[in-house]
Amino acid sequence: MIDDIILQDLRKVAQDLATSAFAGKKVLVTGGAGFIGSWICDVLTNLEAEVTCLDDLSTGRAENVDHLAKKSNFAMITCDVCEYHGKDKFDFIFHFASHASPEEYQTRSIETLRVSSLGTANMAELARRNDATLLFASTSEVYGDAEVVPTPESYWGKVNPIGPRSCYDEGKRFAEALLVAYYKQYHLKVRIPRIFNTYGPRLREDGLYGRAVSRFTAQALEEKSITIYGDGSQTRSFCYITDTLTALLQVAAFEKGDGEVVNIGNSQEIAILELANRVKTLTNCKSPLIFRPLPRDDPRRRCPDISRIENMLKWKPKVPFEQGLKRTVAWFSDRKLGKAKS
Repeated sequence: MIDDIILQDLRKVAQDLATSAFAGKKVLVTGGAGFIGSWICDVLTNLEAEVTCLDDLSTGRAENVDHLAKKSNFAMITCDVCEYHGKDKFDFIFHFASHASPEEYQTRSIETLRVSSLGTANMAELARRNDATLLFASTSEVYGDAEVVPTPESYWGKVNPIGPRSCYDEGKRFAEALLVAYYKQYHLKVRIPRIFNTYGPRLREDGLYGRAVSRFTAQALEEKSITIYGDGSQTRSFCYITDTLTALLQVAAFEKGDGEVVNIGNSQEIAILELANRVKTLTNCKSPLIFRPLPRDDPRRRCPDISRIENMLKWKPKVPFEQGLKRTVAWFSDRKLGKAKS
């Protein structure tokens, strides 16, 4: 799945990165057909890395990487990350395999926990055998319903260990603990970015997989009621995909990044109700807003303290929320028109 909007964004990422750290390197991307994973595959193939995408397609979409199949430096393996036992050697492993949408992972809680535990252990052992750099996609969910906002990496979190979201929250927290143990015991080259809400083209909008930005946009374009959970006063901090990508790849390439845990996100808080109204404005949608009960343990606020990555890499988001949202809505609109014509 490639188009003008994605190509423009990929060129922008390449300009912002300006690194040769991945050229000629062998890279494994687990969850490589997913939202962020597929973008990583795109960027790394363009940077002349030899990329292997590992995905069982339980949440990823083959169409996200189909356009890469013709490239000599890209390979696709359809496999569960817990069961992968390939003999290929890798210089970098980007471990992004995960069920990530709350409505979806709550229906597949055991699979979600397996990926974070067994899958991460499998990738840690692979990285240890290869002396590879392992970047693990952690999440702002490790903070739970944070009582410190903006939230720094030093905050331990407020997480319900047996709540409806625990399979994801505690799975990621376990994975972090496991990888830090590998770093301390085996000196494994581990980097742990905690990713806050990321949005942009390729974000799934369908069924249980939809997130706020993609779900609101799809509902607005289809002139359906826009569904808000709670009263909409809860906040999230939305970071456009190109900014998240640039940060992730800089963290992976940073020579002094071993053992580092860093927040990646946008420090601008947006209320969910405001997001819905902005989507309505951009789409000229007249659909009503429908309010439903707030799910249990849903965080009230989410906003990162990004001072650590700013000091470490001089990184900060460049894409204003309004601009990123316009590009995302335009991408979904173009995709909808393309389907209508086909």
